[in-house]
Amino acid sequence: MEIASVTISCPALFSTPRVCRSKPFALNFNTDHRKRFSCQVASGDTTAKVVDSELDLEYKKHDLLRAVQETQRGLTATSDQRSVIEEALVTVEGFNGGEAIDLMKLDGTWRLQYTSAPDVVVLFEAASRFPFFQVGQIFQKFECRDRSDGGIIRNVVQWSLPSLLEEQEGATLVVTAKFDKVSSRNIYLQFEEISVRNININEQVQSLLAPAILPRSFLNLQILQFIRTFNAQIPVTPTSPGRRSVGGLYYLSYLDNNMLLGRSVGGGGVFVFTKSQPLQL
Repeated sequence: MEIASVTISCPALFSTPRVCRSKPFALNFNTDHRKRFSCQVASGDTTAKVVDSELDLEYKKHDLLRAVQETQRGLTATSDQRSVIEEALVTVEGFNGGEAIDLMKLDGTWRLQYTSAPDVVVLFEAASRFPFFQVGQIFQKFECRDRSDGGIIRNVVQWSLPSLLEEQEGATLVVTAKFDKVSSRNIYLQFEEISVRNININEQVQSLLAPAILPRSFLNLQILQFIRTFNAQIPVTPTSPGRRSVGGLYYLSYLDNNMLLGRSVGGGGVFVFTKSQPLQL
């Protein structure tokens, strides 16, 4: 009696013919399972690798957010903390290094979680030093959904003077810039305008302007409406022909559906953002 023998070869591992041969009990037949076998092996292996990579990425992103959590968005970061954050940043950046930035994915509102940029940290320092000044949330709002070469970016700072305005969101400072995509990851910003808008005076000031116990006259209401809709705009475009507006190079080092990492080229600092709800200005 002849014992059944089976020879299996996989194109990914061996160089022998890609045919499965079965010879059970002296009955000889050849069956080509080449496609089915190789697809199952490749599919399972690839899926496992993708899942492992995605899980690893989420863990690394969590590590980064945990590292910045106790720094008050960068204000109190020590040199040791900055080293840990930089290491975590580089690790996350490595997951999609080399990929071009998807402007469709970039479009939207991103909330600042951490920065080392001096021109932003100085705001946090001022708020910690002066009790009459508060800095609320800071956002970057990209408008580039239907573009492939650039768009508009708005740096949004919510701030307040608590003795006059509502807490944290008493007013909004918006710095608007055009940006052009100059390489797969670099965008060049050209600042156009600085504006102050969305002023929300607190209840105490409102009661002084229009006491609740008295009928609010047309003038009272006009004053309140003027304050609420006040929008001061200061252009920062060049006045001399041929001169370029104030700007800078911004390197978008990592982007996915819920995290954005950026570096201001020239030593301007790093930024960690997470996706936020749409912001109406």
